Amino acid sequence: MESGVESGRREVFLRRALVSAVVGCFGLGGALMVLPDGDHGPPPSPGPVARAATAIGTGAPVSLPDLVALIGDREAHLRAHPGDVRSWAELGSAYVERGERTAEPRYYPKAETALRTSLKAKPKRNTEAFGGLASLANARHDFRAARKWGEAAVAASPKRWTAYPALIDAYRGLGEWKAARRTLAKLVELPSGNGVSKGRSSGAQVLTRAGLVYRDQGWREDSAAALSDAAALASGPAERADCLVRVGELAWERGEPAESLRAFEAALRADPGEHAARAGQGRALAALGRHSEALRAYQSALAKQPLPQYALELGELYESLGLGGAARAQYDVLRARVREGGVGGVNGELVLGLFEADHGDSGDAVRRLRAEWGRHPSVAVSDALGWALHRAGRDREAIGFATKATDKVHGGGVRFALYAYHRGVIERELGSLGAARRHLGEALRINPFFSPVLVPLAEGALEGLEGV
Repeated sequence: MESGVESGRREVFLRRALVSAVVGCFGLGGALMVLPDGDHGPPPSPGPVARAATAIGTGAPVSLPDLVALIGDREAHLRAHPGDVRSWAELGSAYVERGERTAEPRYYPKAETALRTSLKAKPKRNTEAFGGLASLANARHDFRAARKWGEAAVAASPKRWTAYPALIDAYRGLGEWKAARRTLAKLVELPSGNGVSKGRSSGAQVLTRAGLVYRDQGWREDSAAALSDAAALASGPAERADCLVRVGELAWERGEPAESLRAFEAALRADPGEHAARAGQGRALAALGRHSEALRAYQSALAKQPLPQYALELGELYESLGLGGAARAQYDVLRARVREGGVGGVNGELVLGLFEADHGDSGDAVRRLRAEWGRHPSVAVSDALGWALHRAGRDREAIGFATKATDKVHGGGVRFALYAYHRGVIERELGSLGAARRHLGEALRINPFFSPVLVPLAEGALEGLEGV
């Protein structure tokens, strides 16, 4: 039988080999692509429609102006050629991307109509429609549906690398870490999954998924390496900005706000329309004590991409600064955005449940999050449900969910300061003072800036446990 040490060494070797294989194969592909071919000049740069169509086809992020151009072009084309199955799928996927980039859920029903029109005309082996429906379900946080459509896309075209990323995202949303790792391994083994056949974008997209899977497993160094390499291989400004946002988010989770801020600023230089980077800036600036700049960054992000999560973060920043009225206004924005998202089919129960647990009705939070746990039993939902149960005074039930969220064997291994804090507080209430001290300390070691509201509480609770 293999020892735990040997197994761990093999895991390290495999994941390092995975990153090396993708980067190495891309390097070979890059060399092949730049070999001279006669005396022809460089090919003309593609226009916005062609750029967007290429990116949509590979699942890469698209700049908003290019995306608008593609949507207009495909809408006009389909009015003249309504039987074009592929264009319906492409239009649907473009609507999904526009909905994500703008946080406007009204695009999702339009996306579903277009994708199902394609699927109705070609119900079998329609990989583009299957993949588009998987991406739509992921955007709506309906990960069970995303898994169904993602598995259909892979079954229809098992050798097409673009079928795999949405399925990996679905497995991550469901907390199915082993399935995500297996699917990533299959993706990397594909000839076009290593960056040779499809160019830079495929290498960036594969490495991005590798970095996210590694992050979920708690392999931070490997995650950082994969995401940094993805940014280097990105084929356009929007894709590069997206990769840099993920680099910044990982640095934030490690408790490195200055490094995180550099990544977010680089993302905005690459693509000023990358509004997730604005919210990331707000988070990092607040941690660095630059509160006025942080508020402006959050306000800018919410003006262009009004996600409920950003409203929650901005509200808690206001609260930490003693601006209760401004905080309550943002909490009203959060509720409104969740309701608007629901009209477009977006599941906002996780963020709303966390908000209600901390700032509203803890009983309502428990009901919402218990139902969400039944749909999507992920680490994030386990943590949120455990916290809601604690806030409702049900600590003996809460500790089971808090433990699952921080269980390195069964929970995926992600190291997240908020989860450790939640567990430590629940343990303190149950009288497990040594465990409480350990987890509260762990939260502050992982990221001593994880929440402007909760960090002072964590420090006070830990101080109260000293010598106990």
